[in-house]
Parts: sequence; C-alpha cells; structure tokens
Amino acid sequence: MDLYNEISEYVQQGRMEDVANAVSSAMAQGLPAKNILDKGLMHGMAEIGEKFKNNEVFVPEVLIAARAMNAGIDMIKPLLAAGDSDSKGKVVLGTVKGDLHDIGKNLVKIMMEGKGIEVIDLGTDVPVQKFVDTATAEGAHVIGCSALLTTTMGVMKDVVDEVESRGLRDEIKVMIGGAPVSQGFCDEIRADGYTDDAASASDKAVEILKSFQ
Repeated sequence: MDLYNEISEYVQQGRMEDVANAVSSAMAQGLPAKNILDKGLMHGMAEIGEKFKNNEVFVPEVLIAARAMNAGIDMIKPLLAAGDSDSKGKVVLGTVKGDLHDIGKNLVKIMMEGKGIEVIDLGTDVPVQKFVDTATAEGAHVIGCSALLTTTMGVMKDVVDEVESRGLRDEIKVMIGGAPVSQGFCDEIRADGYTDDAASASDKAVEILKSFQ
C-alpha cells in the first residue's frame, strides 16, 4: 500500500497517531504537500462522507475521522502556505438567528473542509445581516444556513431576501438544511440549494462553487 492510501485508511479509521506518523513519513520522503492533502487526508474523509451518506458509519465515526484528518492537515499547513494550495472556494456557514443547534452544521463544516472548501463558521444564532456582510467581506460565493426548529426556518427566507435586496443574487448563492427543511421549502423561499445530509451538502457546495471558477 502506498503512503497516500495508508494515510487515507488511517483517517477513515480515526487513528490520529498513525495519521501523524504516516504524514511525517510522506513529508520526509519529499512527497508534495498538496498530494498528501488530496490523495491521503481528503480522500480518506471523502470515503467517510460516502459511508455516512449510505448509513454505513455514524456521527461519532465522522467526528473521530475529522480529528485524525485535521491532525495531518496541521502538520502540512506550513508547506501548503508556502505553495499555492488551491481552495475550491469559500462558504459562510451558520445556524440562523434564534436557533442554537449546531451538530448538523458542524458535520457539514467537516464534510465541506474535507472537500477542500474554506469554511467561515459563524456559529449559532446568526443574524441575517451577519451572513451577508461576512460573505461580501470574505468574497464567499455560498452562504449555508442551518435550522433545526420550525420556528426559525423563516429566517432562511430573510437571508435569501437580504441577498436579493443588496443585488447579490448572481454573486452569492444560499444553501439551506436542517431537520424540518425540505426541497419544497427551498423552492418556496427561492434558495439555491437543499440537501438532506452533510455529505450531500458538501457535494452541492462544490458544484455551486465550480460555477464561479
């Protein structure tokens, strides 16, 4: 098994120490940091994402794999900064105003980062203006809104309306998700994307960001 596969397997198994050792070996051999990232760390996370989508693994395994992946990323960050690691784009992510649930949002963040997206996580209880202000300031083409309560779903429409009122509909796309959210609701509020799980959300974000490249 080559080192990239080894790193990928260790990520999937959540073996943080083994990931660190394998990444260290790869660096010592002079393997490109971008390849360690793409073919090893992110490949492993993408595999976990697929398994999660197919209900073959569950939230704890995803979190453990993410921790292992991040340990490897921390090691190669200085090398990536020296090169020009190409981000697939930026997403501003948050749970909407009035809602404090973040497990789903955090999973989406993990999956998106695993796909090479730079995620600006605003946390929970995020006001409408903050989503749009941050996206504008950071040059992010996607806003991801999460809600777990039916009472806070309406805030997602407010975000879409705010983007529209500022004349940014061509520049910023709004993705929504969360337990009470559906494709029908997405169509109703004229949001740009809805998925019902974290792994699909990362795929959708990549697809949207590609249209801006």
